[in-house]
Amino acid sequence: MHKFKKDNIQLKGFELSFKEIDEYLYTKKIRARKLVPKTLEFRHWDFRLLSRFKPFYSPLCDRCCMCAYGTCELSYNKKGACGINLEKQQSRFSLLTSTIGAATHASHARELVDEFLEKDPLKKLKYNSSIDIISPITTTITGRTPETPQDLDKVLNDLERELTTMMASTHMGQEGSVTDFESKALHSGMLDTLACEIAELAQINHYNYPAGDPETPIVEIGLGVIDKEKPIILCIGHNVAPGTEIIDYAEKIGVYEDIEVCGLCCTALDLTRYSKHSKIVGPISRQLMFLKLAEPDVVVIDAECIRSDIYELCSNKNIPLLSASEKAIMGLSDMTNEKPTKIINKIILGKTSGAFIRDYKKLGKVAVDLALKLKNLKRAKALVSKNTTTKDDTPAKPIQKLLEECNLCGECERSCPAMLPLTEAFSKAKKGDNSLLSEFYGKCKGCGKCLEKCRNNIPIMDILIKGFGSHLKSEKFHIRSGRGPIQDVEIRKVGAPIVFGDIPGVIVFAGCPNYANEEKDVQIMAEEFLKRGYIVAASGCSAMNIALHKDEEGKTLYERYPGDFDRGCLVNLGPCVANSHAIGSTIKIANIFGKVPLEKNFIEIADYILTRIGACIIAWGAFTQKAFAIVTGANRWGIPAIIGPHSSKYRRLYLGNNPEEMTEAAPPHLTYAAESLNECIVMTPKMCIRPNDTPRGRMIKLNNYIDLHIKYYGTLPEDLHFYVRDEKEIPYRYKESIMEKLKYKGWKPKE
Repeated sequence: MHKFKKDNIQLKGFELSFKEIDEYLYTKKIRARKLVPKTLEFRHWDFRLLSRFKPFYSPLCDRCCMCAYGTCELSYNKKGACGINLEKQQSRFSLLTSTIGAATHASHARELVDEFLEKDPLKKLKYNSSIDIISPITTTITGRTPETPQDLDKVLNDLERELTTMMASTHMGQEGSVTDFESKALHSGMLDTLACEIAELAQINHYNYPAGDPETPIVEIGLGVIDKEKPIILCIGHNVAPGTEIIDYAEKIGVYEDIEVCGLCCTALDLTRYSKHSKIVGPISRQLMFLKLAEPDVVVIDAECIRSDIYELCSNKNIPLLSASEKAIMGLSDMTNEKPTKIINKIILGKTSGAFIRDYKKLGKVAVDLALKLKNLKRAKALVSKNTTTKDDTPAKPIQKLLEECNLCGECERSCPAMLPLTEAFSKAKKGDNSLLSEFYGKCKGCGKCLEKCRNNIPIMDILIKGFGSHLKSEKFHIRSGRGPIQDVEIRKVGAPIVFGDIPGVIVFAGCPNYANEEKDVQIMAEEFLKRGYIVAASGCSAMNIALHKDEEGKTLYERYPGDFDRGCLVNLGPCVANSHAIGSTIKIANIFGKVPLEKNFIEIADYILTRIGACIIAWGAFTQKAFAIVTGANRWGIPAIIGPHSSKYRRLYLGNNPEEMTEAAPPHLTYAAESLNECIVMTPKMCIRPNDTPRGRMIKLNNYIDLHIKYYGTLPEDLHFYVRDEKEIPYRYKESIMEKLKYKGWKPKE
């Protein structure tokens, strides 16, 4: 019997059409192929956030130089040639900064996924048996849970398409609305969190990293942990792939214990996840210092957080530079197709100062063999000449000699982001007193801005390094290796206490080491909240800086506090891309405890986080576009953030409306710049207050807020009438004085 096919069936007085059904099914298939939603799907959520937390702009200048019509003067609400005003220009910068950061993490994820696809495209993605929800961010946004690297590739393809649209919106003559610019900036931030999760899924499964284990190994960090007698290979950046090949090759030929494989920035954290014998030199602030000391025999760079003058720095110290990423070729010759022995010979003979090698396996072989040969050559030369092997003999000179031409003009001091009293220190050092210089240890950011400002070309960085004395060269600390995701069983344990407020909050330290004061600031903050029962998590350079201080017993916070995701515990999540696990933990709380469905349910999840989960990100030293994207992405998920004084140069905050006009000022802001350590510590518990706190939970949170306000400011807070809903929520020991203040403010219980 033949099949009957017809779009329309007509009977007398009756007509049946399948056309609309066919069109619906066709459209559904098209939409199903697009995994990552467009910004329009979340626009109304963004507008809700932006109506409550309005953008506050602090322009660095009042001009626009982005097209050849310019330069356009935008002060006093003037418009540029294209019609843009200063407010729109600043919101465009927000979108541009967020998109650059998201694109960088997406590119990082792309490299990891491509490497994974090449090696094992059908491997099943999983964490340990305690984790069923392996991709909370991906599942919430796309509605799908990736099962293989091929699935990650599909999501990443869509993500890259969306980022192209976001970048195109910053072009002259495109978007012209402040709120839509900010909505797109939030969209790029969300895409950044998605890219970070994809990167983590790829590298944890590909390299068999710890997956949610709270008892990850304690590893060494600091310049003093590096064995100078061994060949030293220094890896700088964020993509661990070249570093893993270095370790694999060294183990294969049996020399891994005879060399030092160490790292700076997030690559260092990932190396210790791959091998507990790897060493961490420190955060990005140690980069210039370590290179100035000429300690490495070979430097390997991949991508992100690399000094633009690294080739020059390495050349001045006769250190070969190997690059593995197309994003950071640094002017090196492409030797990807050359034989390893030929590359090594060219470098040893001085025909080239380094090489760009896209083949990670080949780069690993070149790095190890080259380091071994160079170390042997240096030892041989040392026996013959007993002199230093570097071209630059500046560090061998005493400080007084180096400062001979210093006229104490103060240009270096005016350029210092840490506002160090360099003029006074140099004046004392000229007389042989280096005491003030030694105090700069832990405060200097290692940026080198002072070097460029000096008119007499005085090697200020070398002077500072010598002034630090043994503090820098002998620093030895311990840090817990990055654990990765939070276990579902941990979420089940802490979900209710966090939502109800019995655990006062989850504090996440993220971002860079561009601190206004000193590295110890993040350690002070972390310890303050650990003692008060907060869950403290850290990632990237912040996680490393927390480790760079010991107590009276010689222990770091990582040695004193457990690595569980629980009350009063300190969690090292891992590198910058591991921030996705912090956001993922809040999503899991909404799903596991709150029973909120995940699949394609972003807005409901984000609303649950904003109103019920007391989480806050502290990006105290943030300065990169990636850090801005991390903060902006957290904001779209409903997580507020506090940034440091220097981070106000991002030019945009999300500040809450007047509390008197709000139903409840909880949280008070979405992105807030604190001007001091004291202000940040006091603001943090307030950022963890949520509208749905139980009376007991609100009392616990207010007790922390009041206690810290008295400790750091010496007085009761003036805004308690906005947060006390009922007399039962007032902490017992402050009840009498608080009731007096509330009566003075005309407070009434909220129904």
